[in-house]
Amino acid sequence: MGALNGLRVVHVDEYDAVVGGYDLSIGYERDNVLLSDINLSLKPGEIVAINGASGIGKTTLLRTFAGLLNPLEGTVNIFGKIKADRGEIGYIPQRLGLIRHASVHHNVMMGAKAGHTSAWFPFARVCKTHTLEAIESVGLMHKLRTPIRKLSGGQQRRVAVARTLAQKPRLILADEFLAELDEETLNMVMQKVLDYVKESNAIMILVEHDFERAMQMADRLFTAVGDKLVEIIASEE
Repeated sequence: MGALNGLRVVHVDEYDAVVGGYDLSIGYERDNVLLSDINLSLKPGEIVAINGASGIGKTTLLRTFAGLLNPLEGTVNIFGKIKADRGEIGYIPQRLGLIRHASVHHNVMMGAKAGHTSAWFPFARVCKTHTLEAIESVGLMHKLRTPIRKLSGGQQRRVAVARTLAQKPRLILADEFLAELDEETLNMVMQKVLDYVKESNAIMILVEHDFERAMQMADRLFTAVGDKLVEIIASEE
């Protein structure tokens, strides 16, 4: 289907994808489908943003790709599997899931250890290196031993981003990951994440309410019209 007022319904698999959803219908109940007939494919190094009003299914789509929800119809492909192996997905939810009594270092170290069970000493050393690099990248080295409960909301969000960067995932799913950040910190954190995706040839699907920011970050931008996921096509001047 062609462009319609800058929008295009996503029906066709356009890429030789390593992550995708095919003929997906998503929601929490079969009689309350949020989005249907989704065919979305992503290739390494690509960033896709989902923009739009609350309640259209943005978070539900991320949770479906994360394997936290089963699709009502259709299939999800995560690197050739229905569900990702442990450690392949870095998920930054709106509710951050941090351990409030534990330190910044401990929380980020949990990301570095994701997907690994070995206590082998060289591996432990690599985890520590990844942890400290990630904390430094979001500007929180001065809070290294601070419990999460003593941080501001914006600082906690930066810890969640660092946890994902330390994990070195192949796919990042980020739900409003820049919320509560001041403009200077927002730009710094955003650039660190974008750099990671491009340098590691990872894939990122993000939910972002700010349209201009979503356009700035993403290679492709989608929204929902009715129960269909549509791509926003930039108009040619």
